[in-house]
Amino acid sequence: MNSRKGKGKAWDTGRGALLVIAAMLIASAAVRLASGTGQAIAQELLAAGSAGTPEEKPQQCEDIPRLEEVLASLSGRKEQLEERERQLAEREKALSLAQEELRRNLSRLEEAESRLKATIAQSLSAAEDDLARLTAVYENMKPKEAAVLFEQMAPEFAAGFIGRMRPDAAAQVMAGLSPQTAYSISVILAGRNTRQSEN
Repeated sequence: MNSRKGKGKAWDTGRGALLVIAAMLIASAAVRLASGTGQAIAQELLAAGSAGTPEEKPQQCEDIPRLEEVLASLSGRKEQLEERERQLAEREKALSLAQEELRRNLSRLEEAESRLKATIAQSLSAAEDDLARLTAVYENMKPKEAAVLFEQMAPEFAAGFIGRMRPDAAAQVMAGLSPQTAYSISVILAGRNTRQSEN
């Protein structure tokens, strides 16, 4: 316990000495600052430092001409890219207009095709109606009179009507034809029937 008290006194004494030294240093610094001595020392150190080193020139970029070339090149490239972009925009606009025109033309073409199909269907129907009426006329004629007309027709044309007629009326007309004409018409009809059966 006595040793602990002895250590505590030594510690207090040491601490007191440290406080006294710190107070003296602070007082010395205050005196120097107040008298301007600190500033004089700092100026001396600064002058000594600058006198020891040679005076340096400000650094200059030796590659300024090269830099200017690069900048000019970049500027030219930028202009080229802008021109290319403008051309592409114009092409895109022209392509868009062409596509629109193509769509309009395609629409008109589809309408024309639809009208043409309707016209063809109508004319086929009209032609079929005409053939049916003409066939009915030939069927209702006297067989001898019809045979005289069929003798004058081309065999292919006559075969078309004979093929459409009722079998009894066609037989009476064929009986009134010359053997050569009747044979030609029969060959044509047989050939048509053979082709139809093959298909």
